[in-house]
Formats: sequence, C-alpha cells, structure tokens
Amino acid sequence: MKDSLNNRRTFLRGLGLGTAGIPFFSGLQSLRGGDSPESPHPPKRLVIMFSPNGTLPDAFWPDQLGDHLPLKLPSILKPLEDYKDQMLILKGVHNKIRGDGDNHMRGMSCLLTATELLPGNIQGGSDSPAGWAGGISIDQEIGNFFQSKAQTRTRFGSLEFGVAVPNRADPWTRMCYADSNKPIAPIDDPDQMFHKLYGGVQDRRHVGSILDHLRDDIRKVSKHLSGKDHAVLQEHMALVRRLEMDIQAAASQSALHHPEPAIDPDIELVNDNTPAISRMQIDLLVNALANDMTRVASLQYMRSVGQARMRWLKIDEGHHSLSHEPDNNQDAQDKLMRINDWFSRELLYLVQRLAATPETDGRGGSLLDHTQVVWVNELGKGNSHTLSNIPFVLMGGGAGFKTGRAIDLEGAPHNRLWMSLAHGLGHDSLESFGLERYAEEGPLHLT
Repeated sequence: MKDSLNNRRTFLRGLGLGTAGIPFFSGLQSLRGGDSPESPHPPKRLVIMFSPNGTLPDAFWPDQLGDHLPLKLPSILKPLEDYKDQMLILKGVHNKIRGDGDNHMRGMSCLLTATELLPGNIQGGSDSPAGWAGGISIDQEIGNFFQSKAQTRTRFGSLEFGVAVPNRADPWTRMCYADSNKPIAPIDDPDQMFHKLYGGVQDRRHVGSILDHLRDDIRKVSKHLSGKDHAVLQEHMALVRRLEMDIQAAASQSALHHPEPAIDPDIELVNDNTPAISRMQIDLLVNALANDMTRVASLQYMRSVGQARMRWLKIDEGHHSLSHEPDNNQDAQDKLMRINDWFSRELLYLVQRLAATPETDGRGGSLLDHTQVVWVNELGKGNSHTLSNIPFVLMGGGAGFKTGRAIDLEGAPHNRLWMSLAHGLGHDSLESFGLERYAEEGPLHLT
C-alpha cells in the first residue's frame, strides 16, 4: 500500500498535479504561469517530421504553383485535402551544402543544421568520408530561444521522437544537433518516451490504480477550474490511460523493440507493428505540446538510406533499393507511392490530433492554429540523389505563414527557410543560420 501511494505521488508530480491538494497542470491556462490571455502573442510551437529516401516529384508537386492559383493536391498529398487551407507547399528550396560526405549524409545531417559536415572517417557512397554536422539544428536553435525567456520556458527544451530508427549512430541516422559535433538521438520506444515525460513510476502494474485514485484529486481540483479546463484535464487523463494500455499491450507481445540492423547494411527489417508505434509516438508528442511540457518536437521516421521493409503495405523490398529504381519501373513506382502515401497519412494523423486538441491560452482555437508543422525529406528524388527541390510541406499557423497555396522559390537555399521559420516563431534576432553565404539575403517572405 505504501509503495502504491509513493508511486501515485510520483505520478501526480509527473502529470503536474502536485501532491498536497495544491493543483498545477501546465496545460490549463487558469493554473499555469506561462503566456496569459492578455499577452499579445499566443503560444507558438514547432514540430518537424522527417521521412527518408526522396519523393516522387510527379505525385508530390501540384501542377499549378503560385500565390493566387487554387491549390489542387496531387496524389501523395491528397490525404491532407481537408487541411489544405492550412498548408503551404514549397518547391524550389535547395540544400546547397556541399563538402565532405555523400548526398544522403549531407541530406540528412545538413538538413536542419544547414552547415557542412565536419571531417571524419565515416565513409559513404563514392564521396569523401565525413563526420557529424558542424552546427546546431534549427529545432534546437528555436528551442534554446524559447528556453531563454521565462514566459516560453518549458520542462523540456525539445523532444526528439523516432519511429523505427536503427540502433546505430552515424550521419544517416541523426538530423538534430545540440551544437557542432553534438548529434541528438531520437527516442523510438514509446515506453522510454512515456517514462521521460512521466518518469518515476517504476512499476507499471500500479498505474491503473494510480489513475483510479486520481479521480478524487480531479474532484478536488475541479472547484478551481473552468468547465473548459476541466474538460481538458479529463481528456489528458484519458489519453494517459490509453497510452499506458497501448504500451503495455505492445510490450506483452515483445513488439516494442526493433530488431538490430543486420550485418549487411542493405537488409534492415522494420517491425510489423511500426504503424502502432507511430500512432503512440504521435499521441505522446501531441500530449506533451498540450501539456506545455515542450514547444519544440521532432518526429523522425527511419533513416536516410534506410531499407525499411514495410510489410504492412505488402512491400518486401527495402525502401532505399526501391527509391533507386528507374522511373520506368512501374512496380517500384507503385510501391514507392504506397510508402509515401503512408507517410502522408501519418502526417494527417498528427495534424488531426493537433486540430482536435483545444488551445488553452484563453483565445480558443486548436493547437494546430499555433503550431508550425514541417514535413521534410533529405532528398528531392531518390534515384538521382538530388539535394534540389527538397519536398517541404508546412502546415498549421505557428509561424504566421500565408497558407492554402503552393509556390516555387526558384532555388532559394534552405538556410533562408529556416531563418523565416525562426522569425515567424518569434526568434527575429536570428540574423543568419548555418553557412553564412547561403543566408546573406535574409529570410524568405512567406507571410
């Protein structure tokens, strides 16, 4: 009984509810100390989602590009049709970073850092070997900016979620960097991420009874909450219970741990319940944003050059091998279409969850209204290894960009896009990012 009580107290602290009858729930405006309804600025958030090995340009880019042209979504983006008014598609954004390493390495580790790879001994392709990226990534730059101000400071400066990321460390598996030569590994086990967010409950068997006991605390807290805040709290507790049950069910099937990469790098298996893990990770991510545990998160699917075998899509070949097939291989094109459609639908689920979660800053609206979601890839096209026309899809209202359109930026360095993102999220003191020569013209004008 004593152990159960201690676990309950620790769990309450993890949820932010306190233990002495003085409630504090970071997601509730009436109880939190962050942005106030009187503040001229709503809370701003950033989520970067990555999927690998390039896209299918003919199925990704809209036929019509322009500010005042109707946005007609092509097949890969068609699942997002209901949210196209909150979408900005950017063509003509190039990763111009060169130097050591092959295009997959530079496409991945220079994607968010916009700076060159350091000298190193990691050999890739036919190019010169390289090491880690030589600068901070844009998510960490923005996260540090938020953490530097009391009104936007959160428990975590950022959270890095992974889905089926191999248990290895190299420039093909890392996109987030705390600084030069400091890669950040994503967490691709929902149980580990749950423990990070709600750490301290060592014995999962007690979680059900803990949540049952919380009903008494919620009744006590309710007298201090508005009806809307009470509904948010109830939704949060329901999500925590559902996540815990999902994680326990997956763990009982020994399905949470992905197989180690085989010795042959061209044979990399992805667990068949990767789709379930993806949804659990997205639920945890959205909950962390709603709870104001963080305002910056990344969601990394697999890795560059990844050979994920997506059997749930009836595909046995490795993703990277398929991406290298010529355009006239219709079977490969059909399978790549199914793969890219799956990633698009995972983005849809993320956007739906954000849109369904009410904002709690007193202004109304949803989390999506104040969250900038960026979906990106390390290559423009898999079988050409091009770093030009990197596929960028921006959704939501966090950065204040003009949405409901697809535009061609005609070769703009992606350094400038990251500057625009930082400025849109309030970090307008950022005068350059990554290699200075690609940021000299300043941020892009996307508002």
